[in-house]
Amino acid sequence: MSDNCIFCKIGRGEIPSRKVYEDDEVFAFHDINPVAPVHFMLIPKQHLVSLLEVEEQHAALLGRMLLLAPKLAREQGLENGFRTVINSGKGGGQEVFHLHIHVIGGGNIPPMVKRS
Repeated sequence: MSDNCIFCKIGRGEIPSRKVYEDDEVFAFHDINPVAPVHFMLIPKQHLVSLLEVEEQHAALLGRMLLLAPKLAREQGLENGFRTVINSGKGGGQEVFHLHIHVIGGGNIPPMVKRS
C-alpha cells in the first residue's frame, strides 16, 4: 500500500468508509458520490495504479475481484444486473490512481454511450 494514496488509506481503515467486503487482498466500499442507488468499488489492497500497470502476476487477483463483483452486487440487491466500470489512466477518466472497479446498479441506468 502507498502512504499517500486515499484508497490505500481507506483499505487500511485510516479513512472511514461504508465497507461492503474485506479479505486479505481486496476491500470493497460504497462510493461517497454515488451515481446510482447502489455504487460501490472494489480495490486491491496492493497498490496498483491502474490496469495500465498490471502484469501476469496480478492475474489471480484480478480474477478474484471480477468474481467478487457479481456476488457482492447480488448481496447489495442487484438481482437484475449491474454495470462495472474500470477507468484506466488520465485518458480513460481515472481520477484516483489506485486500480478500482466501480459496481453500479439499481434505478434507471442510462446507456454508457449514446447512439445516434
